[in-house]
Amino acid sequence: MSLVVRPGNLTPMASRPSAAKKQPAKKAAAPSKAPAKKAAAKKAPAKKAPARKAAAKKAAPAPKPAPNPTGGVYRLVRAVWLGLAHAVGAVFRGIGNGAKNLDPAHRKDGVALLLIAIALICAAGTWADLRGPVGDLVEILVTGSFGRLDLLVPILVAVIAVRFIRHPEKPEANGRIVIGLSALVIGVLGQVHIACGSPARSDGMQAIRDAGGLIGWGAATPLTYSMGDVLAVPLLVLLTVFGLLVVTATPVNAIPQRLRALGVRLGVLDDPEAEDTDAFADDDARYDEQWREALPGRPRRRSGGPRAYDPDEAEQDALSQRRGRPRRSAVPQPAMDRQLDAVDIAAAAAADLDGAVLHGMPPSPLVADLTQGVGVGDREPTTPTPVPAARPRQEKLGTGAVPDLTKAPPEEIRDLPPRAEQLQLSGDITYSLPSLDLLERGGPGKARSAANDAVVASLTNVFTEFKVDAAVTGFTRGPTVTRYEVELGPAVKVERITALTKNIAYAVASPDVRIISPIPGKSAVGIEIPNTDREMVNLGDVLRLADAAEDDHPMLVALGKDVEGGYVMANLAKMPHILVAGATGSGKSSCINCLITSVMVRATPEDVRMVLVDPKRVELTAYEGIPHLITPIITNPKRAAEALQWVVREMDLRYDDLAAYGFRHIDDFNEAIRNGKVKPPEGSERELQPYPYLLVIVDELADLMMVAPRDVEDAIVRITQLARAAGIHLVLATQRPSVDVVTGLIKANVPSRLAFATSSLADSRVILDQPGAEKLIGKGDGLFLPMGANKPTRMQGAFVTEAEVAVVVQHCKDQMAPVFRDDVTVGTKQKKEIDEDIGDDLDLLCQAAELVVSTQFGSTSMLQRKLRVGFAKAGRLMDLMESRNIVGPSEGSKARDVLVKPDELDGVLAVIRGESEA
Repeated sequence: MSLVVRPGNLTPMASRPSAAKKQPAKKAAAPSKAPAKKAAAKKAPAKKAPARKAAAKKAAPAPKPAPNPTGGVYRLVRAVWLGLAHAVGAVFRGIGNGAKNLDPAHRKDGVALLLIAIALICAAGTWADLRGPVGDLVEILVTGSFGRLDLLVPILVAVIAVRFIRHPEKPEANGRIVIGLSALVIGVLGQVHIACGSPARSDGMQAIRDAGGLIGWGAATPLTYSMGDVLAVPLLVLLTVFGLLVVTATPVNAIPQRLRALGVRLGVLDDPEAEDTDAFADDDARYDEQWREALPGRPRRRSGGPRAYDPDEAEQDALSQRRGRPRRSAVPQPAMDRQLDAVDIAAAAAADLDGAVLHGMPPSPLVADLTQGVGVGDREPTTPTPVPAARPRQEKLGTGAVPDLTKAPPEEIRDLPPRAEQLQLSGDITYSLPSLDLLERGGPGKARSAANDAVVASLTNVFTEFKVDAAVTGFTRGPTVTRYEVELGPAVKVERITALTKNIAYAVASPDVRIISPIPGKSAVGIEIPNTDREMVNLGDVLRLADAAEDDHPMLVALGKDVEGGYVMANLAKMPHILVAGATGSGKSSCINCLITSVMVRATPEDVRMVLVDPKRVELTAYEGIPHLITPIITNPKRAAEALQWVVREMDLRYDDLAAYGFRHIDDFNEAIRNGKVKPPEGSERELQPYPYLLVIVDELADLMMVAPRDVEDAIVRITQLARAAGIHLVLATQRPSVDVVTGLIKANVPSRLAFATSSLADSRVILDQPGAEKLIGKGDGLFLPMGANKPTRMQGAFVTEAEVAVVVQHCKDQMAPVFRDDVTVGTKQKKEIDEDIGDDLDLLCQAAELVVSTQFGSTSMLQRKLRVGFAKAGRLMDLMESRNIVGPSEGSKARDVLVKPDELDGVLAVIRGESEA
């Protein structure tokens, strides 16, 4: 709106009636020039405005153009043409989208087959003088470009096609090979062109074809024209050498090693490594001969299942490790350049006996007597578990003759010091970790699909309809969800995006939409939308990445894959404890299986020992008998409470050693033991050994908290507060994340959380202390919140099949037999006699316990009525049952809680009578 200031008139132009009509600027200015001067001397009346309006109305209207009869035909032809164009474009776009969604393996095979077809056509045109249009085209393109070397073009194209077929998993080398071949071809053709006399275009096209072709002419002509043949040839030779080095991926500094290896392969030079191997040939032969004579006539079992332990193969593996990376072994290997002593042969016999005993084969009397003579300490053979062999000693037996195994070993070998309270391991000589080839490989993840493009279009449409200045600038596709990045325009509130959550969910037809404002580290809002085509994350792929990174920490486990497509791994030793929770079917059990399988694949029993608690009785049965266990899988909740109390005692023992030797962490203590810096006190019979990590996995915490809430909570809190430096770590899993199961003390001391899909917002707040888990879509979709992180990371949990677990478990069982601790699930106070505080009230106490447990009602007045005793006697009976954890403490006038279930009544009565519980 503009204001025209005139003397005596300040009326806005936009408010006058004449301004309401749309008149041309020139017509409106013409009548206003004449009265402009008069208005300066005399006040113009306001009534003249309608006159101007009337004058403006007298303008003659513009004449309408005459109708053109050809206009309708033109529009009809144009509409038909656009319709055909749109139809053809839609067909080709459909074909293109189909090719884009094609499996990458099929696309690579298609490219390889296309190259083979091109090679055949080129061969027919250059080798067989093909006639017709195709032959002429080959002559123009191939012969005209490559000149005399056109005969090599089919071979070159065929070699590239064969490489695509044989190595489809190495697409990253395609760019390198293209660059190298281009440099190689240009350099060679340039030299051929110069060698043929450097014909010019004036000599005719046939002369160029008889030389290096158009490529050789284009490469050699500028060089010869600018610097002559003297410098052009060396430069082209350097270009040829560069292309050859790039194709073969050979750096310049590695040329001598490659030439030496080529000479060794052709037999021109001698292999220095073979000479080193020949130096040990005599010792290896003698070692193999002694081994075979030490175990005469051992029957071998052949089956279609996993193969048993074979000493010959173990020896070959040990010899092959001399040039490569050494494996971790449970017991140190004896030196290969010394004579075998009796203990070494005894250890070999005991190791060879493992496979026979585990598969139900009776041991021979010779080997049985041998293993009984060299047992460790005071261990009593209670089950057909292989007896641990003694550790190798440095004393020699003189000559290289084979000792007499039928005689008893010397006294100093028989009386070896025990390992005191430290965890015991089986005495196998070698322990080979399971190969990652046992785990399946997954396909390459998609970076983009047609569904992503459709979602981007839907989001853009929503922003346009609601007039929000925002645009989708990119997205990162994960296996389960895709995060779309939205950048806002200037002066646009983030709340404008978050307020459109339901509209976005309606537009993309998905109720599970999660908005992150902002994305950590970016000035953008993230919108996570589930994929319609979900992908599987295999455990083997995550572990292969950890192995490629050469991270050998035994507590590194695989979790899954995040939204940005990166694998998620976590070190349990740095967490140091983790809470895994989620509703039924959300992927919690698969996560536990991945944790246990990761430990079995990456750690030996000398590195990590495990305590598995499975109140469901069916979740962890597949891991029964693995050598990493220190006790059978615990299924009784009361036994689980005892096992947690044993973990507390083990933690105290480890802290005693750390305090006595002046170390703050178990890793430092173990390193000092391996380096020989820590010695036991003089006169002590204890043999110091490195402490393994102790991993306690509880598959269902809610069941334990229902049976023995006080004991379980006290043990968990004590462990989580102190056990980090002692190398003891907890994994707590539950499908009922409520405040009575995951109490405040447990939450405060378990810093790392892994939340799968929950049924309510309250459960998400219990696990993560923030919302988010209630919007997950299940089947492994989770939020990982490690210690020290502010916001959780969304990821798709890894998956391992039952067949893969069975193969890995069988491999571990074949390597070593488990050695269980007898004091894990046995309380410290085992009463074999009637307690003194019971006295003569044994029968009355048994009746009271049976009455209270069967009715599940603990009341003193009920005991008075049912047993017909006085208040003092009934109160005493109630106190006796409280001291034996049959009933809970007094809560005023309320009835006491009964802590024992009816099916456990027989065991309780046996303990009261002083009998051993079955």
